Amino acid sequence: MKSIDDIIRNNKDFFEDAEPSAGHLERFSRKLENRFQVKTVTRSIVPYLLKAAVVTLLITLSSLWTWDHFIRPGRNRMTLGQVSPQYKEVENYYVHQVNLMEGEIVNVDLKSNPAQKTMLMKEMKSMDSTYVSLQRELKANPNDERIINAMIEHYQTKLEVMTYIVNQLKTIRNDNHNKKENEKTNL
Repeated sequence: MKSIDDIIRNNKDFFEDAEPSAGHLERFSRKLENRFQVKTVTRSIVPYLLKAAVVTLLITLSSLWTWDHFIRPGRNRMTLGQVSPQYKEVENYYVHQVNLMEGEIVNVDLKSNPAQKTMLMKEMKSMDSTYVSLQRELKANPNDERIINAMIEHYQTKLEVMTYIVNQLKTIRNDNHNKKENEKTNL
């Protein structure tokens, strides 16, 4: 039996001059595929994009539904401004004044007594929860003057309490400042 090297050496002229017949590479590729069971898989990205779009849409819609049904603040409340334009002006005035007082409370240094600050914030939240319940009652009975008057009185009371707190905090701050000045002068 002849070795492959001997066959190639003896037929050297045949291998150098001859070209493979037409379709040789295609037949060779088919034979390789059949022999090794190689199958090319063509995948499209479109189904994955569609799945991602559907998932994104579902997440967005479920988030909006959750927000609308559970989280959205004020859904079952009504403000004075929704009753009439005159009450809207009154409400805007008190909201502005309360915001100013809150700004002053924040500006007063309460670092020396964090328990006092915690108690103050707790009381403010308690006052706010009272107002929220009044808003709910107003939504149920929009023309009830008693509820409207109670809401206005709530603003007035809150403003008075906040003014008193700010004045007390300023007095304490001034007293502490005066004590420090006296200590410096005594040294």
